[in-house]
Amino acid sequence: MSQLQQETPDTFIAKSLETSPNIFQQVEALAKDFATRAGVHDKEASFPFENFTALHEAGLLSLTIPRELGGQDLGLEAICRVIEGIAHGDASTALVLTMHYLQHAHAARSRRWPSEVYKRVCRESIEGIALLNAARVEPELGTPARGGLPATIAERTTEGWRLTGHKQYTTGSPILSYFVVWARTTEDEPQVGNFLVPRDLPGLRIVETWDHLGMRATGSHDLILENVLIPPEYAIDIRPISAVPSLDPLIATWGSLTIGALYLGVASAARDWLIGYLWERSPSNLGEPLATLPRFQTAVGEMEALLFANRRLIYSLAQDCDRGDYERNVGLQAQSVKYLTTTNSIRAVEIALELTGNPGMLKKNPLERHYRDVLCSRIHTPQNDVICQSLGKSALKVK
Repeated sequence: MSQLQQETPDTFIAKSLETSPNIFQQVEALAKDFATRAGVHDKEASFPFENFTALHEAGLLSLTIPRELGGQDLGLEAICRVIEGIAHGDASTALVLTMHYLQHAHAARSRRWPSEVYKRVCRESIEGIALLNAARVEPELGTPARGGLPATIAERTTEGWRLTGHKQYTTGSPILSYFVVWARTTEDEPQVGNFLVPRDLPGLRIVETWDHLGMRATGSHDLILENVLIPPEYAIDIRPISAVPSLDPLIATWGSLTIGALYLGVASAARDWLIGYLWERSPSNLGEPLATLPRFQTAVGEMEALLFANRRLIYSLAQDCDRGDYERNVGLQAQSVKYLTTTNSIRAVEIALELTGNPGMLKKNPLERHYRDVLCSRIHTPQNDVICQSLGKSALKVK
């Protein structure tokens, strides 16, 4: 049974006990190592390949793969802890890892993939560095979360499916082994859905367009598909346009809470750097560290309150989901958590910048990178305006 299915409290407790504390010790050690290179990768917008080698060697790339297929099948709370920990060291690495986890979690819950294809991808993700992520956003369409159909087309042939299209912001593109491409078919009655596209196929290329303010080491480049032929069984979940279901609320919850945990990790890293700075900085006119001044203590206290609220919101709902003890509107609740926690994380880093002034904005210090990274929390689907409108419509009972 996948952890994404509802479980009894006894099952949840048993799984929690089986989650080895060693995983979180590994995460802490890896995050410290990743942090030593995060600034360089950010400056150069280079991809941290070595981090994923380390994650693979630690067995951390298979955490959302079902146990019956060789994975560790961890629950949402544990995955959020892993993502928060890695993000404390390197936010870009954490984002690529999050997308990989979510793709496997979605596949494990829906079981819409052809069985042998799914088993093969899981096996490759366990035995090597075989990451996957979705490719959905397009230049003309923008984010598909706001409606519309993809311009990317999949044409059925006697050999399989032939895909042509242009995707943007494909996070992790330098390292991905598979792209889960959202496309529509050219049939008389078109279908829409996901097609699994292996990296090393003729007609597939990556155009290095990613030059962003934040999350600069994610390699979120453009994906170009020009008559890329995939086997027929790689149409992993396609349906008539009229029959496309709404997003599974539990899958949506995974997306919202892991993103909240990621940016909590970034804000916590900013807080930790600030605390070190306030103890190290002793102005000559003061004669003691800035940490001894009430104004700085009050501001750090405000940061602590924001981060405490984030942890309570993220992990209490994650625990409910792992137990199967959640309400029908859990997806909307998770969106609320994403909105509140990412807003809190941004505010926490802003407080650190306000306290430090020029030193906080210096490129040699990590605080300005944490600020640029945490601002990217607003980009992830669903965006704040969509969340707030959904909450308002629910409260007003408007369809």
